[in-house]
Amino acid sequence: MADPTAPSLVVFAPSGVMLDRPAARRAVKHLRSLGFDAVLDADALARHQRFAGDDATRLAALHRVADAAPSVALALRGGYGLTRLLDHIDWRRIATSIERGTRWVGHSDFTALHLAAMAHGAVVAPPARHRRHEHAHGDCGGLWAGPLAHDDFSRTAEQGGIDDVTEGCFVEAMHGELEAVGFRTEAGFDGLEARGVLWGGNLTVLLALLGTPHFPQVKQGVLFLEDVNERTYRTERNLLQLHQCGVLDRQRAILLGAFSAVPPPTAMDRGYRLRGVIDHLRTLTKTPILTGLPFGHVPTKISLPVGRRVLVRVEGRNVLIGWAAA
Repeated sequence: MADPTAPSLVVFAPSGVMLDRPAARRAVKHLRSLGFDAVLDADALARHQRFAGDDATRLAALHRVADAAPSVALALRGGYGLTRLLDHIDWRRIATSIERGTRWVGHSDFTALHLAAMAHGAVVAPPARHRRHEHAHGDCGGLWAGPLAHDDFSRTAEQGGIDDVTEGCFVEAMHGELEAVGFRTEAGFDGLEARGVLWGGNLTVLLALLGTPHFPQVKQGVLFLEDVNERTYRTERNLLQLHQCGVLDRQRAILLGAFSAVPPPTAMDRGYRLRGVIDHLRTLTKTPILTGLPFGHVPTKISLPVGRRVLVRVEGRNVLIGWAAA
């Protein structure tokens, strides 16, 4: 029998097709073991071309989850597909679910939903006294850059198991108990303090929204970025586009996560690496660029409150990102 006090959690699929159906069910089972009343959305395993169902099916699932307003709405996997839905999402329904306490969680392609929700004003729930409905768990709803159900909660012991940091950070965040995260960066930023709205996610997805109504206009913010499967020159080109259109200079700090699964360098690269890209970028923008954020397409990832005001403080090489409860 389900625990009536357990926070409700719906795993849904707004993006790419899920080919490994047993893994999806294994993820739900593990989430239940963590104390969530976890269920798989009825269309999470739908298939249409490379998508988890056609556009109408995935849009209906997104709205269905919003209307149900569970404590946690967790994306099954990334891939591609949310961009096709952005012009048709009822953002008022997303905002209402957040007001009722829903946390929308994911990364990768889910960056599109996070950033578009910010652009359309659906970000963080108002203080409790202004809400019509209270969840039994946590402080408020909102947008969380964090794990994906399949990528992070379905791995068997033979596949490396489930990362303790990722799991612990997610559980604390979903119960409203996480107020800060920390990591180690390079030397040279001791004493830095930066305050602003935290935003960002996957660099390629973020860049695809630039110039559209779904790109949030964040000034004096804290921008975090990650990417996967991109050659170094493509990453540099994307970062330079953000710089050349003024986005980087308008931020208080830039936090770089994992740029993983980079294809091997070619003979043309001749020592050209991401390290050099970052060094070059630092000569172009006045905004401090910190590396080492444990976030991205890697097993160990923290959970980050997108759209929340944060304070970034550096002591020596230790970085603390803190936020106040809404």
